[in-house]
Amino acid sequence: MLDLVLKFAAACREADLRVSTAELIDCTRQLELIDVLDENQFKAALRTNFAKSRREQKNFDRLYHLFFHEMRQDLKADPEHPEDGLLSKDLTELLDHMTERTADNPLDQAIMDFLAGDPIAYLKEIQRVENQTEAPRQRLKSNLGQLSSRLEIMLRLNKARGQIRELLKEDPDTSPSTRRRQAIDHLNQRLNTANRMLTEDTKPYNEALQQIKTHDIHYADLGEKPFGSLTAAEIQDMRDGIEQLVRRLKDAATRRYASRNKGILDVKKTLRYAGRFQGVPIELKFKNRPLRKAKIVTLCDVSGSVWSAARFMLNMIYSLQDCFSDVKSFAFVCFPTNITDIFEKNEVNRAIEKVMTDTDIPFDSLTDYGEVFHQFHRDHLHILNKRTTLIIVGDGRSNYHNPREKLLEEMRAKCRRVIWLNPEPEEFWGTGDSEMQTYKAYCHEVRACRNLNQLIDFIEDLVL
Repeated sequence: MLDLVLKFAAACREADLRVSTAELIDCTRQLELIDVLDENQFKAALRTNFAKSRREQKNFDRLYHLFFHEMRQDLKADPEHPEDGLLSKDLTELLDHMTERTADNPLDQAIMDFLAGDPIAYLKEIQRVENQTEAPRQRLKSNLGQLSSRLEIMLRLNKARGQIRELLKEDPDTSPSTRRRQAIDHLNQRLNTANRMLTEDTKPYNEALQQIKTHDIHYADLGEKPFGSLTAAEIQDMRDGIEQLVRRLKDAATRRYASRNKGILDVKKTLRYAGRFQGVPIELKFKNRPLRKAKIVTLCDVSGSVWSAARFMLNMIYSLQDCFSDVKSFAFVCFPTNITDIFEKNEVNRAIEKVMTDTDIPFDSLTDYGEVFHQFHRDHLHILNKRTTLIIVGDGRSNYHNPREKLLEEMRAKCRRVIWLNPEPEEFWGTGDSEMQTYKAYCHEVRACRNLNQLIDFIEDLVL
């Protein structure tokens, strides 16, 4: 049993689950206190120690089913089921024949180990492909390297399947025994499992995702018009409406922070002050506590397709800087440009104009979200902490470049919240070159935001 648990822990580690030695020791001690033949108890003990968050539970369940059900570790000689022992003997013979015909290749060996019931090396190969990144400064930016690695593994699996068919043809008996046929079917099932693991969706469990689909009607006509279809006069009307909203939100936020500034009752100060009125506590005194304001970091797509929406959102974030202790803004098309100084030193309309004219943003380039996340992760990850709300504004269309969603997952781990505002209607998400369905698995909240009413709802939720 201990060897089996150790092997399963090794498989979990290869599949990117964090299992420490201390957790492994705790797990083995807990197994001594339960009935290990009761699968519910056995699985609960492993799950408690090996999956520390809800996002890891889906991956754990997948590995548990693979290791303890699909790998069939129990195909050994059993007095009560002698046929299993014979089947295991035939499997060993078939695998020996296949291994003799396989060149000394680590990937082939990993597949042979998988067929023999040991998935650790194969899981390591899958994880290597998942984490594979393109070389920096590559002229043709894509995820072709990852795709070609998957294709290579798929070809090796097909090669193993071909070897099984050849063994069947070479059998001296033209009608193979039922037991040998079962062994071959068993190997084919494991190859199917290996192929499914290679191609299945590996998005993390994200049950807590908030996908906002409704909004209040604050403005009947103007509020429902998409940003991209506004006339010059409507834009001015919208700015007036936004300014009124900002003033109201600032007042509400100031009142909220003022009330929060009152800490617990300061008995000593209250009694000292009461001494002036013959000991009657006319006024209560509270212990002041430092004001805690949230930090905001915005990553705003300013490419041509979403610029009309991004302009209004930047306008709103700029106006709300008084509500947050720290606001940092980045604009991007194919790499992030820090525009915080421009926003801090200029009036909002002038600031947005300078973003268009005085920065090195390549407005004519194709949008590349993967490269933006790569450069932001490399240069600015340190500005994210548990007080930060990361707001990403964009349509998620990455022109078929590598989406590099794992970097967004690491950014999420550093933040309090990741919110994605998409100026496209929700029915277009995931169509064509849109990676929105991929990215939303790594966000706390996603919402369509393409008109004034939706923008007002978002800002009210953010501030109030």
